[in-house]
Amino acid sequence: MLRAREAVYSLKSYHPPLGNREGLRLDFNENTVGCSPRVLERLRNLDAELLARYPEREPAERVVATHLSLEPDEVLLTNGTDEAIHLICETYLEPEHEALIGVPTFAMYEIYAAATGAKVIPVLGDQSFRFPADEILRRVNERTRLIAVANPNNPTGAQASQGDLLRLAKATPHAALLVDEAYFEFSGETLMTQWREVPNLFVSRTFSKAYGLAGLRIGVLAGNIEAMKLVRRVSSPYNLNSVALACLPEALADQNYIAQYVAEVLRGRERLERELRQRGIKHWPSRANFVLMYFGETGPAFIAAMRERGILVRDRSRDPGCAGCVRITLGSAAHNERLFAVLPEALEQAGVMNKVAR
Repeated sequence: MLRAREAVYSLKSYHPPLGNREGLRLDFNENTVGCSPRVLERLRNLDAELLARYPEREPAERVVATHLSLEPDEVLLTNGTDEAIHLICETYLEPEHEALIGVPTFAMYEIYAAATGAKVIPVLGDQSFRFPADEILRRVNERTRLIAVANPNNPTGAQASQGDLLRLAKATPHAALLVDEAYFEFSGETLMTQWREVPNLFVSRTFSKAYGLAGLRIGVLAGNIEAMKLVRRVSSPYNLNSVALACLPEALADQNYIAQYVAEVLRGRERLERELRQRGIKHWPSRANFVLMYFGETGPAFIAAMRERGILVRDRSRDPGCAGCVRITLGSAAHNERLFAVLPEALEQAGVMNKVAR
């Protein structure tokens, strides 16, 4: 009988709720209006010859490196952030190793790390959802080979300090520290280039969120040149498709479009947090394009009430420490107005009280 590796049988499955997503999608942290018009124009002008050729990643990597003020050898384009995580796990983890992951966070860190056979150690913070740097350091030992951090974190929106992250990297030179900056555009804080001082640091970004290119699956992994040479050995030379590579330079060139969209998201985020404060609804300050809030037992009713009004929001109750929590993505000004227009009546219908005790 054909058997998979033992690690595969115990892997958790990630099942995003993709079915029946009709309406305003404020559930997946996607860009609510889509990509720059320049990207659409490039798509319209693609020809058959481009699709007939194998994709060439290096020209787009040079464009991205220039955009990030990096050397091309410090940059590897990936099939979304997911592949960046996968490549780091495949490069550094053996079955006898351990990976430390602060939770709650993005599920794929645990899945990709566990797929190698390594032991995954989740580290749960307190109810403030602050990054548990000290507790992670306490768990480090000679078997630790990976520490994965989403910064800002998903689903909490919390931002780990650069000081804590660099302290982790310097204290664990035998382990790869992956800092996933998928929501960088909404926080403005980055550890890019810091691997020149701490070579075990890697930083990943995605073009799925602010850039509106989730369907094209483009991310970037950056790090120390010597370390990136090893990661490239694990990567396929054709991991990105030609359409994505052709569109990426146009997306990067339209920074005015990105800046305008991000500004609208930040105004919406500030307004949502203000509304929640005024209603006494517990929530956590966010540095991303979403806000996590606590509704307790009324959470499912609130989600249903929002769906009735054509708006999807995300139940995060299954995440560690997030029982009763709901996450709402912010988007364009027009979409934020739709959210705020129905929010009060959805709260009332769901029976959410002015004070939600946890």
